[in-house]
Amino acid sequence: MKFIGFFLLTLGLSFFTFAQPNGGGSGVTDNDLQLNTITTSLPFMAITPDSRAGGMGDAGTALSPSSTSIYWNTSILSFAKQKSEISMSYTPWLRQLTNDISLSYLSAYYKINKTHTVGGSLRYFSLGEITFTDAQGNVLRDDKPSEFELTGAYAFRLAKRFSIGINGKFAYSNLTGGIPVAGVNTKPGIVGATDLSFTYLNDEAKLGKIKGIYTCAITLNNIGNKVAYSELSRRDFIPMNMKIGNSFTLQNNSYNKLTFSVDFQRLLVPTPAIYKSDTLISGKSNDIGVIAGILQSFSDAPGTVLEDEDGNYIQNEDGTYAVAKWSRLKEELSEINIAAGVEWWYNDVFALRSGIFYESKNKGNRQFLNVGASLKYNAFAIDFSYLASLNGRQSPLANTLRFTLRFNIGGVTTAKTEEPE
Repeated sequence: MKFIGFFLLTLGLSFFTFAQPNGGGSGVTDNDLQLNTITTSLPFMAITPDSRAGGMGDAGTALSPSSTSIYWNTSILSFAKQKSEISMSYTPWLRQLTNDISLSYLSAYYKINKTHTVGGSLRYFSLGEITFTDAQGNVLRDDKPSEFELTGAYAFRLAKRFSIGINGKFAYSNLTGGIPVAGVNTKPGIVGATDLSFTYLNDEAKLGKIKGIYTCAITLNNIGNKVAYSELSRRDFIPMNMKIGNSFTLQNNSYNKLTFSVDFQRLLVPTPAIYKSDTLISGKSNDIGVIAGILQSFSDAPGTVLEDEDGNYIQNEDGTYAVAKWSRLKEELSEINIAAGVEWWYNDVFALRSGIFYESKNKGNRQFLNVGASLKYNAFAIDFSYLASLNGRQSPLANTLRFTLRFNIGGVTTAKTEEPE
C-alpha cells in the first residue's frame, strides 16, 4: 500500500506541474508570449535514441546505468552492476511526414574496475532520398543526405557515491552533397563537442520509511563549435543543453521494483531577439561565440514588446521599447522542458513504463505521452516504446516507435556501491 500511495502522489504531482498556468502571479500567460522557437544546426544530436528513456517521457538523465547512458549521463556508468553491455536502437523518425527518415544508435561500455569505465557510441541519422532541382525545377540529381556522430566516453568514480563523466564527440552533417544552392557552394558541417556529467547515487536512501536508491545527476551536453554549410552563410549553434535529473527506485520485495524519474531540460543556446528592419527591438544579438552564447542563454529572452492600437511597438522616453512586465522572466522559464516517467520491473524479467514530456507552446510545443515495455531473458533484453502526441495527429512526432536490443556480455559486478580503488 505504501508503494501504491507513493506512486499516486508522484504521478499526481507530475500532472499538477504540467497543468499549472505558466503566468503565476505575474499576470503573464503563454498566450501573452510570442512564438519564439530556438533552432539549432544538427538537431539530430538531441534526439532520444533509446526505448527505455523514450518510454518514460525522455526522463533518462538519472536512470540506472546501461549502455545508452552514454547519451544521457556517462558518469552513472561508474555505478553499473553489469561489467559491460552493448545495445542497438532503431527509431523510424517523423513517419507522419515521410517513410524513409530514421535514427540508428549503437552503444557499448566496459567497466575496467570500480573506478574507471569506458564506452563509445555511433549515431547515424538518415534523411531519406531527396531530389535536388534548379530554380526552373529541372532535376539535378537524387541524393541521400545523412548525418552521424561518433562518441568516446569515460566515467571516473570520485568517491563512494559521486562520479563524473566526459564524452568526446565528432559529428558530420552532409545535407546537400556539395550541390550549389542559390549559386553558393555548400559543404558538410563538421563538429567537435563534449559532454560533462555528474552523478550522486545513494543506494541506502530513505523516503520517509521507504528505503530505495536515490540518484541525482547534472549533464552539460553537446558543448561544441558553431556550424556553417557554406563560406557565406552564418554559423549556427548546435543543440547544447543542460539536464538535471532525479530518480528514486524502491523495491517492495525480491520481485517488484519501481522507479520514478523527473528531468528538467533546457537549451544552452541564445534566444532569438526581436528585430524590425534590422533594428534590435528587444533581446540580445546571438552573433557571439560558444561560451558567451551559453552564458547569455540564461538572460536574453526578449519577452513581449508592447504595441499601440495601430500595431506599432511602443517606445519609452529613453528610446528603448516597452516590454510587458515579467514577460522576459516568463519566457526564460518557458524554455525549461519537463519530463517525468515511471518504470515497473517484475522479477528483473518484464518491465512496463510510462511518461510525459512538456514543452511550452511558445518554444516548440512538443507535448507527448509515452508508454514502453521490456522483456529480458538471460543476457538478452528487448525494449520498445511508443509516443502519442498530446497535440493530436497533426504533430510530426505522433506515433513514433523506438526499438532497442541489449546484450550483457560481461556478467554482474556488485549490488552495492563501493569505495573506488
